[in-house]
This record gives sequence, C-alpha cells and structure tokens, in this order.
Amino acid sequence: MKRISLIAMTASLALGTMLAPVQAQEVVLKVGTARAISVGATLFAIEHGFFKEAGIKLDMDYINSSADVMAMVAQNQYQIVEGGISAGYFNAVEKKLPLSIVADRTSSPLFHNIMVRNELKDQIKTVKDLKGRSIASNGPGSITTYEVGKVLASAGMTLADVEIKIVPFTQMGLALKNGAVDLALLIPPFTYQVRDQGLASMLFDPDDYQKPQPVALAVNIINTDWAAKNKSLVEKYYVAYLKGVRAYCQAYHGGSTRAEIVDLLVKSGTERSAENLNAYPWQSRSVTGRVNPESVLDEQDFYFANKLITAKQTIDKLIDHSYVDAAAKQLGPFVVENKDSKLPGCR
Repeated sequence: MKRISLIAMTASLALGTMLAPVQAQEVVLKVGTARAISVGATLFAIEHGFFKEAGIKLDMDYINSSADVMAMVAQNQYQIVEGGISAGYFNAVEKKLPLSIVADRTSSPLFHNIMVRNELKDQIKTVKDLKGRSIASNGPGSITTYEVGKVLASAGMTLADVEIKIVPFTQMGLALKNGAVDLALLIPPFTYQVRDQGLASMLFDPDDYQKPQPVALAVNIINTDWAAKNKSLVEKYYVAYLKGVRAYCQAYHGGSTRAEIVDLLVKSGTERSAENLNAYPWQSRSVTGRVNPESVLDEQDFYFANKLITAKQTIDKLIDHSYVDAAAKQLGPFVVENKDSKLPGCR
C-alpha cells in the first residue's frame, strides 16, 4: 500500500511539473560593492525580490575599493561596481575603456571621519598638526585620499605633507591599535566600531571641508559595452535598485523600513549590533540616483593637481544618467514618511 501511494504521489508531482508554467531564466549579474551602511539599499532590493521581478539574480562580492577592480569592470568580469570615485576611474576613461558612472551610491552628509589613535589625541588637534603624520586610506588614489586632501588644503597643505598608507577599512582599527598609522579616514560603520572599541577618537569630518556639496563620493560604475547590448535589462536593474534606495532613505529618516534594513545589515555582517545601527547616523543617498556633476569635476581637478591622473575629461564622458532618469520617472515622486525628520539628504 505504501509503495502504491508513493508511486501515485510521484506521478502526481511529475504531472504537476509538466503542467507548471516555465519560469524565465534569471540573468546573473556580477556586482562588486564596498562594504558600508549604504549597501542596505541593495540588500533590501534583493530581499524583496525587486531584482528577481526584473529577471535578474545578483552575484555580489564585497570589495575593499573600486580602485582595486576598475580593470575587472572594463573586462566585464564585473558588470557593475558600487564604490568610491577613484583616480583609477578617470585614468580608465582617458584610456577609452568601456566604463561610466551611472548612479549615486553615497553622497553628503557622509559622516566619514579622520580618526586619531587615542595615544596621540592630545598631540594632534588641528589640521596643521597632521603634517608628517601617517594616515590610512583604503586604496591607492581612492576617494578617501581626496577627502584627506581637502582637509589638508584648509591649512595650506597637500598630500605631500603626510604619509598615506593603504589599509582596508576592515583592518584600520587594528592598524590604529598597533600604531602602524597615526590616523585613518574611516566610514560608517567602521568609524563607530573603532570609536566604541576605544581604538581612536573622531577628529575631522571631511564634509566640513569639501565643496561643492553634496559631495559625490561613491557611485555605480558600469561596463558600457555590456550595457549597450543589454539596455532593457539595465533599465530594469535600476528600477529595482532605486526601489531599494527609496526603502533605505525611508529608513534613514526613521521610517517603516528601518527595522528591516537594520536586520539585513546585521545579517550581512556589515555591522554586528542593531543597537549601534540605531544609535548613529547613516550615509545619505540620492533618491533619484543622480550624481552631483560639479563634485565629480572637483574630484577630477584634485587628482589632476596631485598627478594621480594625466588628463581631464568633460562631464558627458564621465557620467551617464539615462538609466536612473528613466527609473526615477517610472517610480514617480519620493515622499518621506517621517514628516518630523530634520535630517538633511536622502530626500
């Protein structure tokens, strides 16, 4: 009897499979992303099936810096990378590699900080006190180098007046603890982790020194050859992406999605403590996905002045907003749920 029942069940399942509608195969996209609180937008979009609805499956890697993987994007090993605007991006565009900035990832207010190890906090109090000191940056010619440079410029100094050491964000706390560096440019959640562990003290917020605002700090960089062949897919990707960004921005302002995004960030290992995520501010984002072109040009000027790039490009060669503009138009206006939020940005 049991055998007959099993056979009947197997036949029924087989028939059900034959009659079930054929599911469209998802296109796998390889995406590299620097670990930061702002990744909560992408995590939310994955969790809620926004990419799946678009026929997309993300194969996502965490990277130390976009500067490390620019060649991999150009070779289409990554179709999209989310990270800082490094000197390497401008050099790649000069070489006519198939790359373009297409969307914002983080912009002011950023809550980054140049932090000083506690043993030196009584010796280093002003920007001029940075002269001759070692400062950790997460990648060669990375956007954090630009941030350090803008702070130094306020006291008439340049990168030549300090020693820049390349250290991944995840290792900066250890480098400060061991005295391998005097200071480090850290981003959330690492700023607060390092502070709360008693390894360093917050000293300078680069947002106080950077103009024009909002600073276009981290972006989406895409392989343009791949995008040109898959325009409809890329447009669908950014509709899904901006849905996640909007959920993130509601959470940023203390809205209904905050608890879930906090949970996703903890589960992803971005930050271990939900309590911490609720205690400190998050990086802002552009709800339309647009990047401030004046800020990008200022970054280009900085890299050129510091001989990290050899030529300048016009803005039309650096940014393509067509995908996010189409997505934002489809999604309509964004309205902050929490009317009492006074936080700037992300609206």
